[in-house]
Formats: sequence, structure tokens, C-alpha cells
Amino acid sequence: MRKFVSGKSELVRDANEQWRRAPFSLAGRCSAIAAVVLVSLTLVSRAGTNGANASRLQNVVEQQDVAVDSFQVLELPLNIINVALTHPEKGNLLKCTLANNTPNQVLGLRYLLLLLDSNGKTRATISRNEGFKIPGYGSKTLTFRTPVKLKLKSGYRLALMLEQVVSKESIWEVLKARDTLEAYASGDYSVMPQVLRVSNQVDAPSRTRIIY
Repeated sequence: MRKFVSGKSELVRDANEQWRRAPFSLAGRCSAIAAVVLVSLTLVSRAGTNGANASRLQNVVEQQDVAVDSFQVLELPLNIINVALTHPEKGNLLKCTLANNTPNQVLGLRYLLLLLDSNGKTRATISRNEGFKIPGYGSKTLTFRTPVKLKLKSGYRLALMLEQVVSKESIWEVLKARDTLEAYASGDYSVMPQVLRVSNQVDAPSRTRIIY
């Protein structure tokens, strides 16, 4: 920036000097005016270039994905990796890769997302359900369309874990998920999640009843 201002000053001084030295004839005055106009156009062009470069840099920063630290619950039938917030222009969308470790189709999940400041204090908590279909032993990379509205500041970080996984036959629920995730985010890995598994009475296929 200092270099640009210095160059600007030199161009203006040269133009003013040419104006002072010009004879008081019409041709001399026209030549001096042309020099001043050329200097003005040069400065405007430089300013426009700098503004465009700054705009492109801002767009690149805004388009960068924000990484999310994911905590793996081994007792769940679903693994979640490569988690990030993307598309800030759309309000931050969560994208991830999911892998089904069971032979049964998975229908959805509920995740817990924490926003932590530089001191490890939780500033925001989001718990959200998402539906999809992943076949047995299959995997998918998904971008959930519900925006995650968070104010991300410098030094803040994100941590996520799955709270619930739903298949046609069963529902897996992580007990005290927030306590476990906050402990993990603070560096305390001694707190292990407990998972409760129950039958899915809603999505389970109906069984044929035989009457003798």
C-alpha cells in the first residue's frame, strides 16, 4: 500500500511540473491537461485492480470449508468422517462421509454439534435430525441442506458426534452425549459414551401373523 501511495505521488508531481513548465500557449495548456488526465486514469486503473484483487481474496476465504472435529462412537453402526461446514453463502451446510457397518439399511441420524471458543468453553450447541438411506455395508458422502447458523470467530472450533442412528430394525441412542463430547473437546478422553439399543417399532417391517 505504501509503495502504491509513493508511486501516486511521483505521478502527480510529474504532471504538476509539466503544467508549470508549459508555455501559456493553447498547445502547451492542452498538453499539460492531457498529462493530468493520463495520471488520473492510471490511478483509477490501479485502484480498480487492487480492489478486484481484494474482492477475489475475500471470496476465496469465504469459500473455504471449516473443518469439524468428529468423535467416533464405536458402538454405533455408523461412522462419520471428513466432516466440515461448507457453502457459507448458504448459511453453512454440514457435509460428511458416512459408512454403514451393518448388513441393515440405515435411515437417518441425529448429530450433536458444539461451537467452542479458544478457552474450550461451549458457545453454541446444535442437535439436528437428518434423513437418508444407506444400504448395508455401504457409504455415502452427503451435504445436508439444513443451514447450520453459527457465528464463527477467529480461534473458535467445532466438535461433532452422532447422538442417534436409526435403521429399519433398531435405534441406537448415545446417553449423555453432550457430557461425552465436551469432555473429548477439552482433551479428557477418559469419558466413554454409553449406547442404548432398542427395537424400531415404527420402521420395522411387519411380520406375517399365522393363525392355526
